Amino acid sequence: MTTLTSPHDLLTAVPFLVGYQPEDSLVLIGLKDDLVGMAMRIDFPEDFDCDQIDNLVSHLEKDCAESALLVAYLPKHISECESLIETIKDALLLRNINLREAIVVREGRWRSSICTDSECCPIEGSPLPILSDSKIAAEQVALGNPLPFQDINELVESISQISADPDLLEVINSVPTIDYDDDPRLLQREGAEAVMDLVNEFETGGISQDKELIALVLVRLHDLQVRDFALGSICNENIDLYWNLWRWLLRIAPAGYIAPIATLFAATSYEKGEGALAQRALDRAVSDDVDYPLAKLLRQVFNAGWPPETFATMRADLHPKICDALFSE
Repeated sequence: MTTLTSPHDLLTAVPFLVGYQPEDSLVLIGLKDDLVGMAMRIDFPEDFDCDQIDNLVSHLEKDCAESALLVAYLPKHISECESLIETIKDALLLRNINLREAIVVREGRWRSSICTDSECCPIEGSPLPILSDSKIAAEQVALGNPLPFQDINELVESISQISADPDLLEVINSVPTIDYDDDPRLLQREGAEAVMDLVNEFETGGISQDKELIALVLVRLHDLQVRDFALGSICNENIDLYWNLWRWLLRIAPAGYIAPIATLFAATSYEKGEGALAQRALDRAVSDDVDYPLAKLLRQVFNAGWPPETFATMRADLHPKICDALFSE
């Protein structure tokens, strides 16, 4: 993303950074060499405490941010948040991070809490810029990025289950499960190969009509080796392909088969910088299986603010071992 040089740039950049137009939110953005680094959104903290703010700011410190930008989207019943902004500013300064801008948005209008020029930033605020008319939007569209969702509900709908396919469920029920009392490698290998077959088919047509193949993948992803093989097959060159495939599968998967694919989509979304989608995908995983271990682990990873590139590092170490376990004779 281009350098943010004005409040208008910042306000139009936020929806792209968090994936949707936020409301009742606090958005904190780190800058390194004037370039956008980590961006975090939390629900607006009406009753905040210093520990909460300290934890939020600590993520920017871990990301080596040199300065920060803040946008507070106030709920309708709250008229000001100066004490919250000052608390965040102090917490940043303790870490030698300068708060370069703090914008307050309320009922469709914005004002800077730092700017003291009444002509530039009148006390009543200025109308929010139109996203589609901004240079930020033009830049992102030129790069092939879609416009952000209108709100969180539209984002959630984009990964919600579509109408169930009874024929697919019938095929799923016919797929034999893995007997771990016997040697599972043959069926695990079958699952890994099915994943790659589905990837190839999806790459060709952007969809698959092979319900037997889809069913086999959904069933075999319950196996941890097969699931981790699928997760480790991603690289910078194919991440968009896998991301689209996982989202498509997530929307057609029946209950009981959602958690594995939802965690694959969540991890891939996080690596792509789609943190809001990643969190909502975990919600779908937990609603399908409240005790699914990978969903719990990824939630901790996301909330801790791990750098997305961490996933690539882990893949480089683990994927060869998984392939060896699956395919060695």
